[in-house]
Amino acid sequence: MISTANLSLQFSSRVLFENVSVKFTPGNCYGLIGANGAGKSTFLKILSGEIEPTEGEVIIPGRQRMSVLKQDHFEYDDVDAITTVLMGHKRLFQIMKEKEAIYAKEDFTEEDGIKSAELEAEFADLNGWEAESQAGELLGGLGMAVKFQSQKMRDLDDGNKVRVLLAQALFADPDILLLDEPTNHLDVDNILWLENFLANFKNTVIVVSHDRHFLNHVCTHIADIDYQKLTLYSGNYDFWQQSSELLLQQQRDSNKKAEDKAKELKNFIARFSANASKSKQATARKKMLANLSVDSIKPSTRKYPHIVFAPEKLQSKELLTIKNLSKSEGDKVLFKNLSLSVAKGDRIVFTSDDSQATTALLAIISGKLDPDSGSYSWGSSVKHSYFPKDHNHYFADVDLNLIDWLRQFSEDQKEEFVRSFLGRMLFTGEESKKQAKVLSGGEKVRCMLSKLMLEEPQAMVLDGPTNHLDLESITSLNRSLLKYPGTLLFASHDVEFIQSLATRVVEIGPDENIDRPIGYEQYLAERAERLGLEY
Repeated sequence: MISTANLSLQFSSRVLFENVSVKFTPGNCYGLIGANGAGKSTFLKILSGEIEPTEGEVIIPGRQRMSVLKQDHFEYDDVDAITTVLMGHKRLFQIMKEKEAIYAKEDFTEEDGIKSAELEAEFADLNGWEAESQAGELLGGLGMAVKFQSQKMRDLDDGNKVRVLLAQALFADPDILLLDEPTNHLDVDNILWLENFLANFKNTVIVVSHDRHFLNHVCTHIADIDYQKLTLYSGNYDFWQQSSELLLQQQRDSNKKAEDKAKELKNFIARFSANASKSKQATARKKMLANLSVDSIKPSTRKYPHIVFAPEKLQSKELLTIKNLSKSEGDKVLFKNLSLSVAKGDRIVFTSDDSQATTALLAIISGKLDPDSGSYSWGSSVKHSYFPKDHNHYFADVDLNLIDWLRQFSEDQKEEFVRSFLGRMLFTGEESKKQAKVLSGGEKVRCMLSKLMLEEPQAMVLDGPTNHLDLESITSLNRSLLKYPGTLLFASHDVEFIQSLATRVVEIGPDENIDRPIGYEQYLAERAERLGLEY
């Protein structure tokens, strides 16, 4: 268990938290949510002791062990992967080093013998003889090949570094587990594995994530940072979001009678509980959904972008034809001999074990990259737009404010017209005069979405459109694309986003390409079954 008492944090005149007193109990997983800048990562750093609060304290009773997912990818550069994982259990690793130092002595004394015996006993109590194999199993579960596990951290790519640091946090069953964006750089199989691991984890978990599917599958509670407070709610992210929006709507409807509001809320809880209780992940926990309540939920202060894609009606019958496309990166084959026909209204998600492959394919069909062989052709009157995963070149060395930046892509040059599109993406007032080159990752994505809205495409090619966005922006984009009447060709790591949009899954790779006319839910269930995981 971990709790806070009257916790406050203030930077100069800005107050992030004020008198926060909460208790996180074992057996539960808490999804820590809040608007960008609300202080989610900062709160985790206070809990871990990395940051001191202005007032109040963090309380961890007894000798409970806390583990934290590290964000510094360079901290262990000179250490091999397996050893880095073992370092996640500080006491066990300390014993290993002490034993090593004693046994390396040339003048081994009687005192050394007594000390080594004590260390060996404690080492055995901590299951030290199984530690290395357990570390290897964790890395294997997270998709790291055995050949990389003995390599130095500096020699690993970002994806494998994340796997090692995540395995370090999970190693040796900590009492309290703090995870900040644990699904970053993980592929679908790794995320499924992690969801299963956390769903069966018996201790306390506090996690920050922008992955709604992940939050819904692992969380028993939501910890919402809003109004400079932190409030705990039973249920997963969907329950919190839907109940908060319902309460906000009721708040706006001042004429609605109190008894009608209460009845509507009770009906909502009943529907949600019935649906959620069917989830294997939900029932694997302590059946917290049976006690759902919205009595204390406040409408959120968050703001949602207003995203609307309104394409012209498509006249062409043919949309896109791909014939025998192949692409390699150096000696590595990304995909080969890909052929498929895309019809009007298709919603295709492209998946691969290598995200380079999907990025290359989407860039090729958008005319931004040449294939090694093969061809593709769009229908003669099809207007299509491309959202690249790496869009920094649109903003680098651009000495323009946001109004002038977006004006580059608009036929209507009037400032009022351009401002209206920025306003939909929450760039209002002075925000619209910010310099494009100083934007954050999330702000750049919102600008790119403004550009897409202006272009009114009949087909959209989207590569990682939810990357860097907060939960509110992801939700708005997701809802707008559900209403979009055009064709979608996209790649993403956001499972909820894919599940809600894709009606066809195309898996590409160096050996074969698989075209499946199924929803992503079924696709994931099949992958989970192959991996021996519960879904």
